[in-house]
Amino acid sequence: MRRILCALVLGMTLSTGVGCIIPAYSALPNRRAEELIYTSENLRAILDEWQRFWFLDMPDHMTPQRVHGGVI
Repeated sequence: MRRILCALVLGMTLSTGVGCIIPAYSALPNRRAEELIYTSENLRAILDEWQRFWFLDMPDHMTPQRVHGGVI
């Protein structure tokens, strides 16, 4: 029983560093590059979404440039 338990613990420890069973990206180089570009663009867009959610992208009275507030 002790050997089985040790083997189970050792197997679980080694399996955590192996990686995912299902690969996240395609094996084809062209498609993988396209998927990586899409992923990086989506991660880059998170900052824009965060600023839009908290209304940080709106100009305030401290902006150095003049912003017209009326209808043009």
